[in-house]
Amino acid sequence: MIGADRSSIRYRSQRPEDGLLRSRLREIAAVRRRFGYHRLHILLQREGIALNHKKLRRLYAEERLQVRRRGGRKRALGTGAPLTLPHGSEPTLVARFSA
Repeated sequence: MIGADRSSIRYRSQRPEDGLLRSRLREIAAVRRRFGYHRLHILLQREGIALNHKKLRRLYAEERLQVRRRGGRKRALGTGAPLTLPHGSEPTLVARFSA
């Protein structure tokens, strides 16, 4: 009928529940806003929570815990002097290096 194998249709995920881990991850991320998932992984390891870094990254993304990007340097627009183009008759500096 569908053209899919029965075993894939009847598959049930056996992944354990992550509720406590997710809540702890959110708590730490709320306190340490500038920490990414690498540093949160280290903090969780210090608390005795053994966790694969790939699983932590998946949970981090699912919880939408992203480190906010800092703004760039503010520059004044239009205050600089315009660049002058060299004319054909003006001499140019040429550095010659002898070997």
